[in-house]
Amino acid sequence: MALRNIRKEGDEILSKVCRPVEKFDEKLAILLDDMMETMHEANGVGLAAPQVGILRRAVVVDVDDHPIELVNPQILEASGEQDGVEGCLSFPGQYGMVKRPMHVKIKAQDRTGKFFETEGDGLLARAFCHEIDHLDGIVFKAHVSRMLTPEELEQ
Repeated sequence: MALRNIRKEGDEILSKVCRPVEKFDEKLAILLDDMMETMHEANGVGLAAPQVGILRRAVVVDVDDHPIELVNPQILEASGEQDGVEGCLSFPGQYGMVKRPMHVKIKAQDRTGKFFETEGDGLLARAFCHEIDHLDGIVFKAHVSRMLTPEELEQ
């Protein structure tokens, strides 16, 4: 595994729509492993392929030591609402208030191409939505109701 460079605000790749993953091979496995290692090293809870310069529909999420890989993910259902603080590894030090669903149901493929469904509530639902947005070229700041100051974050 290897650490990858996380693309930062201003990098045009963050605004691009990703293509579906069609080849479930060793190259994909290496990408997913590298993304998970990169996310953990950066103390994140999610990372999408475009954040490491790859325009493919793949994300990794790890909330509460439960790593999940989602290839070609789709949100099947969303319900409820939560308004909370959100940040992004591509926007270091920036946080804002974002409304997201409280619960989501996801359909995706694993690294071998097998389809599965999973669900998430609270922070996990937020992470799923945030990372899937990245695959469509949408960054969290597009959803922010207001950015937070460093003083507000300390409270």
